[in-house]
Amino acid sequence: MEKKNSSALLWIAATAVVMLLLPYLAVTFAKGDAGMAVCFLLFYALNPVYSVVAGIYAGKNSRQLWCLPVVTASLFLIGTWIFFDMGETAFVLYAGIYLILGMCAMLGSALIRKKCSAV
Repeated sequence: MEKKNSSALLWIAATAVVMLLLPYLAVTFAKGDAGMAVCFLLFYALNPVYSVVAGIYAGKNSRQLWCLPVVTASLFLIGTWIFFDMGETAFVLYAGIYLILGMCAMLGSALIRKKCSAV
């Protein structure tokens, strides 16, 4: 039980780095067109892939780790509102998509795990 809690905390810490620190670094160090390119990489490549990977991991024990996709989407929304534009509704749409990706990955992972263990 203790190992699962520590692994969940490790995932939440990694999520904080990806969803809070990377937007901060993008805003701070990448200016102009380079900043736009970095934001495209974050919003369309890194964040969706991270959401799916977190969902797959959460599917290993969905009863205890169901919060990982929710935390991922929530920290994304907080990070973008802090570092880009507070209250921007487009970021709510992105967070919703990341939540759906994470939940679908969690469900798929849990179903595959259940099916493989039944065989």
